Order: sequence, then C-alpha cells, then structure tokens
Amino acid sequence: MATIDDFMKVDMRVGTVIHAEPFPEARRPAIKLTIDFGDEIGTKKSSAQITKRYEPEEIVGRQVIGVVNFPPMRVAGFKSEVLIIGGVPEDGDVILLRPDEEVPDGTKIS
Repeated sequence: MATIDDFMKVDMRVGTVIHAEPFPEARRPAIKLTIDFGDEIGTKKSSAQITKRYEPEEIVGRQVIGVVNFPPMRVAGFKSEVLIIGGVPEDGDVILLRPDEEVPDGTKIS
C-alpha cells in the first residue's frame, strides 16, 4: 500500500490549457496540450488520451489538474512533460478533473 509520504512526493497542480491540437501520430487517439502552470512551474506539454469526450478547440481555456514532477515521456516523438488527471469510467474514456472554481495557475493540489 502507498503511504502518506508516497503521496506527498507527487506534485499536482492546477493549470490552464493554452493550446490544444490533434495528435494523429499517437498509437492511441490523443490530443497534444500546452498548459500554463503559473510562474513557478511555467508552461508544459502533455499528450492526453481524451478524444472520446473532448475536441481540442473546446478545452482551450479550461483548467486541468496535472502531475508536474514525473519524468517526461516520449509519445510518438513528442515530449510529454506532465500527466493530466481524469476519471476513467471505462477503457478509452477519460473525464478530466478540474477545480469547482477558477484558481490561480500553479495552485497545489493536496
């Protein structure tokens, strides 16, 4: 089982999607995201498998939750720097998590 110390190592932050585009090169359908996590973290990129519910143009301006301290991963030649968090009701279906109210980009999740 994970401990509270394990959980405390995961740095989750709120960020705003500032750019989104289709990612047809990915093995599984995905969208490339550019997310602003505020002054401390800066702008980061992510590949998110969220195409079942979301179109790129509708998520620009939306706040999301991301893990910002995992090592970057290469996805079809694209450097994905953060893991965006969502609920997964079934395989291939992700519902993005977001705050109930707008908060400053970079706000910590705990």
